[in-house]
Amino acid sequence: MAWIKTIPPEDADGDLEKEYRRAEERAGRVGNVLRLSSLNPAALTAWVDLYRTVMHGPSPLNRAERELVATIVSQENDCHY
Repeated sequence: MAWIKTIPPEDADGDLEKEYRRAEERAGRVGNVLRLSSLNPAALTAWVDLYRTVMHGPSPLNRAERELVATIVSQENDCHY
């Protein structure tokens, strides 16, 4: 987990609560990567929208290829999530 302050789901309200709820519906939990932007819900919403566009929007890559690229980039960046 991050060493910066984050807002846990039980303390979220407004736009942050909405994003957390969407995350729980999508993944069954609120991942740490989302909690890192909890102090700026507008940035979190923009990041989630960008992610959805990259992973689900029109592209010459299929979903499996996109996931493979994301996995390799995470590995190269030494990210373990």
